[in-house]
Amino acid sequence: MIVRDHPTSLQLFFVMQGSVVPKIMSRIIGVALLSVLVLLIDQHVITLPHISIGAMGIFGVALSLFLGFRNNAAYDRWWEARKLWGAMIADVRNLGRHTSIFIGTGPDRSNILSCAAAFAHLHRGFLRGVDVKPEIIGWVGEDKADALIAQKNPADAALRSIADKIGQLIKEDAISGFGQMTISQTLSKLALAQAGCERIVTTPLPFVYSLLVRRTTYLYCWLLPFALIETTGWFAPVFAAVVAYVFFGLQAVTNELESPFRNVQNGLPLDAMCRTIEISIAEALDQTPPDASSPVNHVLS
Repeated sequence: MIVRDHPTSLQLFFVMQGSVVPKIMSRIIGVALLSVLVLLIDQHVITLPHISIGAMGIFGVALSLFLGFRNNAAYDRWWEARKLWGAMIADVRNLGRHTSIFIGTGPDRSNILSCAAAFAHLHRGFLRGVDVKPEIIGWVGEDKADALIAQKNPADAALRSIADKIGQLIKEDAISGFGQMTISQTLSKLALAQAGCERIVTTPLPFVYSLLVRRTTYLYCWLLPFALIETTGWFAPVFAAVVAYVFFGLQAVTNELESPFRNVQNGLPLDAMCRTIEISIAEALDQTPPDASSPVNHVLS
């Protein structure tokens, strides 16, 4: 995720970090060159068909509505994912408070909260498809880390480990009935947040809709020069490039927001949020907390 102050009016046109321009530059140049080619052929070889600018305007409005709807749907996924991780951070902190109240300090509470830290990293590992074993060894040990990672759903296995520990304490009459209910509700909330993230990562936007929008964008940008050659002359490549930047840019932004857990510049900072959870757990256990994650070159991963 990009973390930086807003650029000045002059810098606005030169900032490339976090911008989609590098990804779509080839398409912008392609549309501009197509406009130049159409102009040259129309003026020096053969008169080409001219499309009504009014018809292209109606076409453009319809395409804008499609792109806007898809962009809103993608942003909703991004924002929902951020809310789910925010809820997970809050629930882990609540788990620390609840265990302090109903279990007290000691190795049992340390075991539960260490598994909660492992849960966060294992969940991140599933969402991003990365190896998180080095991050969880310090919390649960190498043997348990291997046992958790060997499961089909390692993050859920970490929650089951916490539940097993709570069940053991219940058998020992170490937790009151109200404490059992409270901690159980907190674990359920963590599981719900996990399932919500899994739903987002395993259910992309409908491909047929994305394909329709993408095809329509290309068709519009390819036909646009035929509407501009009569009204704008040699300014046609400039106008066509600007329109291509807007439409292809919206498409590229949507593609990034659609998958909020990817480790890209505009993705969610899962590493930083896992570090926030580690800090909360370390402080709850009276341990020295690690340093908070800081942006590197304005990027918080």
